[in-house]
Amino acid sequence: MADTLRQDTFVEFDHVQKSYDGETLVVKDLNLSMPKGEFLTMLGPSGSGKTTCLMMLAGFETATHGEIRLDGREINNIPPHKRGIGMVFQSYALFPHMTVAENLAFPLEVRGIGKSEREKQVKDALDMVQMGSFGSRRPAQLSGGQQQRIALARALVFRPELVLMDEPLGALDKQLREHMQFEITRLAHELGITTVYVTHDQTEALTMSDRVAVFDDGRIQQLAPPDELYEAPQNSFVAQFIGENNTLDGVIKEVNGGRALVQLDDGSLVDAKPVNVSKVGERTRVSIRPERVEFDMSRLEDGAHTLKADVLEFIYMGDIFRTRLRVAGNDDFVVKTRNAPDQVRLTPGTQIEIGWNADDCRALDAT
Repeated sequence: MADTLRQDTFVEFDHVQKSYDGETLVVKDLNLSMPKGEFLTMLGPSGSGKTTCLMMLAGFETATHGEIRLDGREINNIPPHKRGIGMVFQSYALFPHMTVAENLAFPLEVRGIGKSEREKQVKDALDMVQMGSFGSRRPAQLSGGQQQRIALARALVFRPELVLMDEPLGALDKQLREHMQFEITRLAHELGITTVYVTHDQTEALTMSDRVAVFDDGRIQQLAPPDELYEAPQNSFVAQFIGENNTLDGVIKEVNGGRALVQLDDGSLVDAKPVNVSKVGERTRVSIRPERVEFDMSRLEDGAHTLKADVLEFIYMGDIFRTRLRVAGNDDFVVKTRNAPDQVRLTPGTQIEIGWNADDCRALDAT
């Protein structure tokens, strides 16, 4: 792929495959390149291949086929401790019999760094994660959030160019997890560290990443910046996996340039942007985000189709209203509207009219 030929490529997977039994491929022909300083998240459900890719990059798993390169050098046969990569795990993996300072000094000792320089780098790393006064404590004396900060400091203490993170915030509570998301992103960008982050949490991926690689069935389904991933999913899997999404099944009736006319299974007609569909008669799954659906028909483009909808549920959620509708036989069609003084509060049991602009709706693959 042309992307792999860029001069600024730092991490590269070139036709990488992985099988554990010689038959089933867990990772299927992966091509991926990253420039220096990028924060890339590998996102996907369990078993999608994302963690296996991270482990191959770290050196804990061996690729069955293809090459993995770091700064232009093939690293397939280089052991993990010689790759110069920082690692952060969900389990923290701190040595319980060592103090915090000793935990951070360990990777420096392994690299033969002298005592005075070790002490300076340990102090700098602790200050970096705002844990400067905790050097003499042991891991058991720290909270989960504090242990995660120390694990992060240990990964950064020897100033690696690449840091790998495997579900590092999974054990933290919601508020602390959100705080650490911003801390990790800030540090990565301030220090210019290339970061590969693995998670199954879509919000985490969208919040933290420069780009997100969405994995399913051993392949990257889409690789894009977070806003593009959310606004312009390339297939039904990505549309459903990233954020909340409404779907309606139907058949392509017309395709005219950047517009498709879709006849839904209940006979209704809607406009959509054709993606992964190209011909009349093809089955499709129409995808529309909850915040793109309009109750006010004056906000629609001329000629846009509208649909009848039955209000099933209206939920007040503070900053937004969430309305669940029955649309074209789908009882889980959701619309999100902001909480504003002029926003109508809909009553369950009533029938209303809804619509959307074709550019906000995508006709995707049916499966």
